[in-house]
Amino acid sequence: GDGPQVELVHATSREALTLADDQVDLLLDEGWDPQHVALLTTGARHPVQAERQENDGQDGYWASFWDGDDVFYGHVLGCKGLERKAVVLCINDTNPERAKERLYVGLSRATDRLIVVGDPAYIRNVGGDAVARKLGIPV
Repeated sequence: GDGPQVELVHATSREALTLADDQVDLLLDEGWDPQHVALLTTGARHPVQAERQENDGQDGYWASFWDGDDVFYGHVLGCKGLERKAVVLCINDTNPERAKERLYVGLSRATDRLIVVGDPAYIRNVGGDAVARKLGIPV
């Protein structure tokens, strides 16, 4: 089917966050407007998300999604129903609980460009062969 352009960046769960940050920087270098970019994690929250929640509270944190001034940092389970033009999906968990749901939600948040940063074997295990094939992962 039709969907956003997808790129897979191979990473372990430990290095996924750092490499996902690098992908955000590359999108911004390509000329993407920060208000159109989101970095979503499947495991632990990104430090920017944690900092915004601590400093601004939940209301202030969610206002940052709508204000359009910066890249949005969030967790996939908090972003159901929300979209951004460009999404970096950081697969930084190894917990099988709700893993399929987290993967699906993360894969379906981008409208124009999707970059998945994670372990291809984990993604194939969680998402199955069809998802693996769509991401160019050998099955």
